[in-house]
Amino acid sequence: MVPTKPVVIYPPDDDGGRRIRADGAILGLAYSVRDVVAFLQEAGLQGWDEMDVVRSSMIEWRAGGPEVWTH
Repeated sequence: MVPTKPVVIYPPDDDGGRRIRADGAILGLAYSVRDVVAFLQEAGLQGWDEMDVVRSSMIEWRAGGPEVWTH
């Protein structure tokens, strides 16, 4: 399932986890950019790395970008 719609990464929760949604499905709770990469690779973007996640226009970061992991 390669995401065809934007990936949304929600604001950090109280523990620093950010929910990730792609194509309307929740992929999981990430605690770092490395976690985001792992979830997206499982969703079909095997060639992606941390820099792809940081630079992609396909990802909508809410309440802070890839450097924000605290509430």
